[in-house]
Amino acid sequence: MRFTVSSTALSSRLNALSRVINSKNSLPILADFLFDVRDNVLHLTASDSENVMKTHLELTESDGNGSFAIGNHDLLEAVKGFSEQPITFDVDLEGNMAKISYQNGLFSLPTESAEGYPQAQAIGEGAHEIVIPNGLLAENINRSLFATAQDELRPVMNGIYFDLTPECLSVVASDGHKLVRNKILNIHSEEPAAFIMPKKPASLLKSILGKDGGDVVIRFDERNAHISYGDGEIISRLIEGRYPNYNSVIPQNNPNLLTVDRLTLLAALRRVQPFANDSSNLIRFHVEGGTLQLDAEDYDFSKTATERMSCEYNGQPMSIGFKGSSFIEILSNFDCQEVIIQLADPSRAGLVLPSEQPENQDVLMLMMPMLIND
Repeated sequence: MRFTVSSTALSSRLNALSRVINSKNSLPILADFLFDVRDNVLHLTASDSENVMKTHLELTESDGNGSFAIGNHDLLEAVKGFSEQPITFDVDLEGNMAKISYQNGLFSLPTESAEGYPQAQAIGEGAHEIVIPNGLLAENINRSLFATAQDELRPVMNGIYFDLTPECLSVVASDGHKLVRNKILNIHSEEPAAFIMPKKPASLLKSILGKDGGDVVIRFDERNAHISYGDGEIISRLIEGRYPNYNSVIPQNNPNLLTVDRLTLLAALRRVQPFANDSSNLIRFHVEGGTLQLDAEDYDFSKTATERMSCEYNGQPMSIGFKGSSFIEILSNFDCQEVIIQLADPSRAGLVLPSEQPENQDVLMLMMPMLIND
């Protein structure tokens, strides 16, 4: 079998697919890319057994159909340095050898039979479907991924929860200390459905989506999700289990409202945080009138820091403690100019919202407080 393909197109597709492949695999063939030539189109697949990523590209020419597997590392290293030029594959399917020729030379690599490559799980009948714009899904994954947990005892917390209801699609992530809830108000379904996407496929989508327009189609059942976008698709095994009732932990009445410039607060937290105790990372927020004061202290090393900034505050004077690194993460995952921090009292969760919500969305982040010693 012989076919010719653009070097840059092949290199970009293989680089994207390589993110799926683990450094150690349960099956040796999972260290390979699967090549499948059909009707002058090259279909490429990579897998780690739980996630399968596929893409395709048009061939310059081909003389037939066929499929084979080839090791990812050597092929990636060989093609990544090429300038734009045609690359021709001459593949001996029976002898398990591929000769790859280009303008100034050639190299050969062993291949394996495609029959040993594991197939992706099919989505069952009665699957649910979500159609979401490419950029919108990327934006919501970007905003949520940092809040997922790494919890062996509660694996459901280790992914992003997609909750489709008659009112909206909620995209949720939480590690028990912080929570992100994104409501997409113009996507809804009369039949409620939900799934938990693991971090790895979410990270893959984060790196791929948002580069072009179009829609992403997510079809899912109780065990697997099939995500189609542009010229590719991901089939992922979902995290099974019941996600906690995230709405029950979001306070409905936080009457003390603090409005502050996001970048000013973010910069101040980054300056003050190094002076906080390493184990607690506690930063005290004291707000009164039009002033927000940040305090950090580590008496073990005789370190303290204080910084004040102007703000708008409508509420009772209050001191409340938050974990500095987590608050920095929350502020870093907004892109608005100002944030509104809603507080009730020093023992209840604080809410952080953008001063202006994105179109057709309702974005909210929650931060659990820490005990402070007055």
